[in-house]
Amino acid sequence: MNSVNHNVIKHKVGLLNLAAELGNVSRACKVMGFSRDTFYRYQAALADGGVEALLDANRKKPNIRNRIEQSIEIAVKAFALEQPAFGQV
Repeated sequence: MNSVNHNVIKHKVGLLNLAAELGNVSRACKVMGFSRDTFYRYQAALADGGVEALLDANRKKPNIRNRIEQSIEIAVKAFALEQPAFGQV
């Protein structure tokens, strides 16, 4: 599991644990900055599929065809760092 997925799961499980610790879902959601609806979706996902179900399955996968070649990207970055005042023009 990569670090991004680990951090996402950590926050979601943290919300669920805080609600259990406080005994108050509304208060836990306010502290963590989540809505109660989101809390109940996380809780249902955890009950259905465990911790792995908390991963965001609906995240868009990048479209590789929209990327430029790596050599061009490196050259553009190098030029931008050498000439920061040129801007987009």
